[in-house]
Amino acid sequence: MLMESDALFPVTPPASTGGAAGVPSRGPGAAGERADAPLPARMRPTRLDDLVGQDHLLAPGAPLRQLVTGGALLSVILWGPPGCGKTTVARLVAGAADRRFVALSALNAGVRDVRAVIDEARRQRGVGGPATVLFIDEVHRFSKTQQDSLLAAVEDRTVTLLAATTENPHFAVIAPLLSRCVLLTLRPLTPDAVQTLLARALVDPRGLGGAVTLTDDACAHLVRLCDGDVRKALTALEAAAATALAAGLDTVDLSTAERAIDTAAVRYDRDGDAHYDITSALIKSMRGSDPDAALHWLARMLAAGEDARFVARRLVIFASEDVGLADPAALGVATAAAAAVDRVGLPEAQLNLAHAVIHLATAPKSNAVTAALAAALADVRAGRGGAVPPHLRDGHYGGARGLGHGVGYRYPHDDSRGIVAQQYAPDPLVGVDYYQPTRHGAEEAVAARMPALRRIVRAGGSRRGADGAPTDGKRTT
Repeated sequence: MLMESDALFPVTPPASTGGAAGVPSRGPGAAGERADAPLPARMRPTRLDDLVGQDHLLAPGAPLRQLVTGGALLSVILWGPPGCGKTTVARLVAGAADRRFVALSALNAGVRDVRAVIDEARRQRGVGGPATVLFIDEVHRFSKTQQDSLLAAVEDRTVTLLAATTENPHFAVIAPLLSRCVLLTLRPLTPDAVQTLLARALVDPRGLGGAVTLTDDACAHLVRLCDGDVRKALTALEAAAATALAAGLDTVDLSTAERAIDTAAVRYDRDGDAHYDITSALIKSMRGSDPDAALHWLARMLAAGEDARFVARRLVIFASEDVGLADPAALGVATAAAAAVDRVGLPEAQLNLAHAVIHLATAPKSNAVTAALAAALADVRAGRGGAVPPHLRDGHYGGARGLGHGVGYRYPHDDSRGIVAQQYAPDPLVGVDYYQPTRHGAEEAVAARMPALRRIVRAGGSRRGADGAPTDGKRTT
């Protein structure tokens, strides 16, 4: 098996110089890692069966197992959050026999690098050499042009592509490349899986080799902070072990772990998939009337540095889209929070956003405004409409009256009820009911008034539209 060298996978590790982060050296790590390499690197599995937390991809005959064990050469995109095992899978593939493995990082590789790999793969195939597996890390960082450069070679299997990404490939990878690959989704590790790997690292000679033990509450703290990212969990364990050993202790307790790890890094990429997922979770939690969950998602966004103006805009939209006239005050609260973000700024405006989120989450809900606008727009886009009735046209310019513009218009304020029988819709849409109020919150009173309002306005009886269809005030869209 031939393997090309790059910064990701050095072929020949340098000599060891001692322990990492104050932790004694416990022997060589995975796949020849230096003994002073970080704990997550030393603990990488060297066999597919040692991979933890991705059982749905490890069944006999599954594409991942075929790729690692040297079965059918399928181009694969590995999609998953940080620390779920994507790079580990790449290393396992690199160790498969009868393959030439080349690794590139989209952070620093360009079209020229990709073409050089493809040209060499084509030459190797022409002389009966081994098949080439091209691993591209962070493939979502490749431009469309860079991804296009892979298409022909992946199509005819000049190279077998193994790509890794933390971003949703349906957005981050061009459709032609995605269609040529098998998409494998790696999941965040469960708490039990992370705990298993921490326990393995404590005793494994490649890891801490029994130098320290970990109390249950300290272990639970590390598991909670890592949020399914085993790399983060092992890094935290290494830091906590170094802190304990420096203090002459052989046990990492909760206080030691807390001192070693200041705070959990929030998993949130403002330009990535998590941005959209967490925004969606915030909106759906408010729509579902769960203020506690909504506050959690708001806190995640704020802690990760999300633009407060973006959050405020979403709240203003939500106030009309999902609350509407069930609580007429909701839009005022949301717009006031947006104004506070502009005038007060962070961090103080976090309170204004929380105020609005709680109000919107606990408000009665109605999407009647949204549905009414959608129905009206659908009619307009379908060409249903008509001329403005003459009595509604502007009659304030010379000659307008001679054209009949404004003639016959009835001024509602002249009626003691403030409403008169009068046609306001164009002829084809007379009697069409777009707005269908719910019985939620303040909209219940609107729903009670609407039949009387429509009855008075449409008191002239049935009419015919321009298409000859009868419109009797009962048809709805």
